[in-house]
Amino acid sequence: MSHPAIQTITVPLGQRSYPVWIGAGLLGDHARWRAMLRGRHALVISNTTVAPLYLPRIEAGLDGLKWSSFLLDDGEAHKSFANVGRAMEALGQLGATRDACVIALGGGVVGDLAGFSAACWMRGIDFIQMPTTLLAMVDSSVGGKTGVNLPVGKNLAGAFHQPRAVLADIDTLATLPEREYRAGLAEVVKGAAIGDEPFFAWLEQHADALAARDPATVLEAIARKVRYKAGVVARDETEQGERALLNLGHTFGHALETAGHYSTLLHGEGVAIGMLLAAQLSERLGMSGVADTTRLRDLLERLGLPTAIPPGMQAQQLLALMRLDKKNTAGMLRLILWRGTGRAEIVAGVAEADVLAVLQAAIHLS
Repeated sequence: MSHPAIQTITVPLGQRSYPVWIGAGLLGDHARWRAMLRGRHALVISNTTVAPLYLPRIEAGLDGLKWSSFLLDDGEAHKSFANVGRAMEALGQLGATRDACVIALGGGVVGDLAGFSAACWMRGIDFIQMPTTLLAMVDSSVGGKTGVNLPVGKNLAGAFHQPRAVLADIDTLATLPEREYRAGLAEVVKGAAIGDEPFFAWLEQHADALAARDPATVLEAIARKVRYKAGVVARDETEQGERALLNLGHTFGHALETAGHYSTLLHGEGVAIGMLLAAQLSERLGMSGVADTTRLRDLLERLGLPTAIPPGMQAQQLLALMRLDKKNTAGMLRLILWRGTGRAEIVAGVAEADVLAVLQAAIHLS
């Protein structure tokens, strides 16, 4: 990929504010990120796919430190308590002190697990996000949500723990498989669908360039989504209100991922299908119109994203998984729905009969 100018976006959280750098060549820009390390110890957490490609780019920046690496196998199924335990054993073997730093080099699974491990070690040490997937660059690396999966559901254990910095090196997208890249575009669409209709229109205008990975277009899309999310996080860091809107499509999507045992759908694919289901439910409840649903489906499909529930999944099974969602209160479903593009809202007390009807209709059409 060519080299558009580096963009810097600040997540404004007072003394815990941090930069998000977006551009090319950032992993090798050792002076930039080495200055964020405060102690003598560093643990790089990555996976067996990413580390051979990109760990060598950051090794020189660790010169003079006592550091080691801990590698996960690739895939959502490895975001587990067992691997958190192994990560912390690695920190112990390193002799990591309170001023140590964990570096997350990889996609969302690596970032979530590395951040959670950093939050747990000695009740919280620094970590730096170095996302290597589009999805992680635009979503999971920003905002301090960390966590692991349990057999009964996704991300049910976790902590809010903000990074020291985020380096989104778009050079890494050159080696990202097509399916992974397109899955990341779902999170870009989500930000626009929630609260930025002009950005949604921009995505419609630039869908072909985004699908083709045009560097300048990709960088602009990442920056616009990160800028939007940074503002939401600053206003509602621990998801007491507005930040919950960032979960548009996630209640449906997480249920789909869990039903597929984290192997049928990528996270972004689950979000894409989940957003469309949320739009269909909004339409059923009279909050939005068929034109809104059609507009969302058309953009997702232009970007090569799935919009149908995978074969073999049952509506009752998905509803049962949705009951475990973290946003629910007092045993009632609490979903993120919308009144059309850019107008998402939190809706409590959604009737299970309506959710079931939407799931059954979608499965019938799949």
